[in-house]
Amino acid sequence: MIRLNPEQRVFVTERHLATLTTLRADGTPHVVPVAFTWDPDAGVVRITCNRSSVKARNARRRGPDGAPPRAAVCQVDGGRWMTLEGTVEVVEDEAEVADAVARYARRYRQLSPNPERVVLRLTPDKVMSSTYMAG
Repeated sequence: MIRLNPEQRVFVTERHLATLTTLRADGTPHVVPVAFTWDPDAGVVRITCNRSSVKARNARRRGPDGAPPRAAVCQVDGGRWMTLEGTVEVVEDEAEVADAVARYARRYRQLSPNPERVVLRLTPDKVMSSTYMAG
């Protein structure tokens, strides 16, 4: 499990948007702005979205070699940035969706109820960041 250093932990809890990159069926990148939360205990990024969204469809698609789908979240603030890259999965479990919504509300704002909401759970295995955060 990835452990972020103190500078990275602070940055990932500040209120910023990020980009999520997933791969389309043809292998080209699909990049969209997202709000996300970092769960330090589980070592995962959670993004809520509609179950029929392109990003959810991409997160359900295995690679050509059968490997689990991969994704990257990149948060940028001026010259500061951090990318969390790893495997991604779609989670429809009601308890995890509710937890993700509560975490989202603490970081951003309260979400309206949405029965089509699912969670993209990204488990990073690679962290890249600005030089001052990399140490």
